Amino acid sequence: MELELRHLKTIRAIADAGSLTRAAVRLGLTQPALSAQLRRIERALGGALFERGRHGVRATPLGELVLERTRVVLPAVTELQQEANRFARDRYAKQRLRIGGTHGPLLGALVDRLAGAVPGVAVTTSASWSERQLAGQLTDGTLDFALAGTCGSATPPGAPHLVWQEIAVDPVFVMLPDGHHLAHRADVDLGKLADDAWACVPGDGCFGDCFTAACARAGFAPRRMYETDTASLVHLVQVGRAVGLCRATFPTTPGVTTRPLAGTPLLWRHLLGLHPASQPPDLAATVLAQARDAHAAAATRSAGYRAWLASHGPGGRVP
Repeated sequence: MELELRHLKTIRAIADAGSLTRAAVRLGLTQPALSAQLRRIERALGGALFERGRHGVRATPLGELVLERTRVVLPAVTELQQEANRFARDRYAKQRLRIGGTHGPLLGALVDRLAGAVPGVAVTTSASWSERQLAGQLTDGTLDFALAGTCGSATPPGAPHLVWQEIAVDPVFVMLPDGHHLAHRADVDLGKLADDAWACVPGDGCFGDCFTAACARAGFAPRRMYETDTASLVHLVQVGRAVGLCRATFPTTPGVTTRPLAGTPLLWRHLLGLHPASQPPDLAATVLAQARDAHAAAATRSAGYRAWLASHGPGGRVP
């Protein structure tokens, strides 16, 4: 039997699990089938790789040697697959751009602007609630660019080899039904919303933790949270069932009043992500510039954001 990459993955899985039983579960095999496979691998390598005991398995000296090689070979093969995937798609780079994003209007505005900035290039989009998924797609080459974000100065999603460039930083506003007793205020103290139910959209980024921490600093924990899609969130606010958070560029919506939070306890940092090995610098610069222009146009259209910018910081910049 010739040794194959899958055999190395099996050896690694057994060592990581610490027992054949646990490894079999992770690999989707029966324990007898895994034991038989391990015996074939050991025959091919010329000796036992693991010592079996009451408390699991332990690598033999030969096993340690093989495991040491797997620590080099398996990551190298994974990187090769990713690089080959990106290389295979390079031939299409001048004909199409694949852009992913989380929920929000910036993705659509960017697509619209790129139609004029890079004529002849077909732009496709992919939306996801998961920032980690978008980072993974940048890594494996199935996306060229991704729009995501973090609250404040939190670390952007994904591996360190990705580049995340800042598009803009917005204050976070609160959405209230028009009849809410605080809707007439110029800004709203977060602590005054302690008795309200909240609606939010899902995601695996840092914003949920940032919001919880901001509420704790304001002296309360949200009493009820509806996790839903954006359209349902807006509906719950319109009918007075909940309040919610939004970016300052949130468009005017019937039945909904948006107000800044007093003291700006929450910020949203818009980011453009890419893999530097996959994108030429001039294209990356073009996409970033168009994203920034799209955000600036959205800020200009928002009367509430214009008022906030006029009253905060030098030139109305986010602190």
